Amino acid sequence: MSELIGTWYIHNRINLYLLDTIDESYLIDISASKGRKVGEQFAHLHNVRMMWLKAAAPELLSGLIKLDKEINIDKSILISELNKSAEAIAKLLEKAILEGKIKGFKPHPTAFLGYLISHESHHRGQIMLTLKQSGHAVDQKTQYGLWEWGVR
Repeated sequence: MSELIGTWYIHNRINLYLLDTIDESYLIDISASKGRKVGEQFAHLHNVRMMWLKAAAPELLSGLIKLDKEINIDKSILISELNKSAEAIAKLLEKAILEGKIKGFKPHPTAFLGYLISHESHHRGQIMLTLKQSGHAVDQKTQYGLWEWGVR
């Protein structure tokens, strides 16, 4: 496995680490400025991955489901679908590294990985803020744990 693919998997495990620490009942927390609920933020990560897969490698969508408001978004479905979409993105990255491009994205596959991590980290920050505003701040151990990429 290339270091880039390994980095993608670490990043996904960081997302799942945060999700694991959140009480199921907090998935409905919403920020003071409205927007998505905590569970919907995690679903959004998965759905954006699916959007890129549809554009760049639709054959990798097999077995993935879009997480929309009609689906009961609980931790088990989030964990399952985030793992499935992470695996599909890893396959897309592997293919793209070999070909030197990702259909519909410029400039190159490494930048695409950076884009995905930046996008999802932005939403991780929103999740943390929403939980804090809702009186359910993530404990300090978890806050530090999000930065422990060497053990995730």
